Amino acid sequence: MNQLYDREKLHTCRPLVVLTGPTAVGKTAVSIEFAERIQGEIISADSMQVYRGMDIGSAKIKKEEMNGIPHHLLDILEPEETFNVMLFQQLAKQVIEEIYDRGHIPVLTGGTGFYIQSVLYDISFTEETDNSVRIRLEKEAKERGAEYLHEKLAAVDPETADNIHANNIKRVIRALEFYELNGYPLSQHNETERQKKSPYLFRYYVLNEPRELLYQRIEKRVDIMLEEGLVAEVKALKERGYTRDMVSMQGLGYKEILDYLSGICTLNEAVETIKKETRHFAKRQLTWFRREKEVTWVEKGQFENTQALLDFLMEDFEENIGRKLV
Repeated sequence: MNQLYDREKLHTCRPLVVLTGPTAVGKTAVSIEFAERIQGEIISADSMQVYRGMDIGSAKIKKEEMNGIPHHLLDILEPEETFNVMLFQQLAKQVIEEIYDRGHIPVLTGGTGFYIQSVLYDISFTEETDNSVRIRLEKEAKERGAEYLHEKLAAVDPETADNIHANNIKRVIRALEFYELNGYPLSQHNETERQKKSPYLFRYYVLNEPRELLYQRIEKRVDIMLEEGLVAEVKALKERGYTRDMVSMQGLGYKEILDYLSGICTLNEAVETIKKETRHFAKRQLTWFRREKEVTWVEKGQFENTQALLDFLMEDFEENIGRKLV
């Protein structure tokens, strides 16, 4: 890639592009072509694609699809390692500085809204030293189940509960722990952090398309995952000792196929659950993005083709960022 931007000016202006949207909307293809046009490097804002050996279920981009565009924060951890928003923020901020050093533009791409927000507004995180609440909640989860804990969260912080699936026990516990230790809901904290001014000169694009088309794309994506060997991928992970209660195995597609391999359900039931839960996940993503500020919604159906969409993105980028870097 040619170095078109002055490194010193990049570090001073701190340009950042966010290109996101619900799962299966087509972010990957658009992000690659857009990064090519703006001399960008892509940072994955995805909580599952960090794990090695978890490629099909996480819809991880293949090497041959990258078109030479550098991609960061892919395949950096083993499935037994824990990944969270604090670690993501730390790594992403480091990568952004390295991208500036190379004279390129960082393009943050993925569907994990809280990860994006953590970088965009440099959200502050505090490590809790009192583990007693977490230990108690983890015990409650084992004894009384995920639904009980989720209902408990909904009673004190319905907004956060709406954005976390009941099966994501770790995040439910974290939200309850925050409430018990601080005396106010996590959603209130997130809203306060959301009002912070970003340290970046950014453009935040959300790709979207009509709900029925998005759902069709989700159904097709899951079918393709099955054809590409999702069951074999999960079976290999299971044989390595990875279990349903691990953070990495909570991802959509993995826990459902684990249930099938464990004889809890049929393959057809597992696939239908994946499709249903992915649709629900897409709805939660859209709800999150609608609450974010300074967002440019890009409705794919308004453009004749991908090139027209990219022309729009380029025009907007040049007007708001590019001209300030020359």
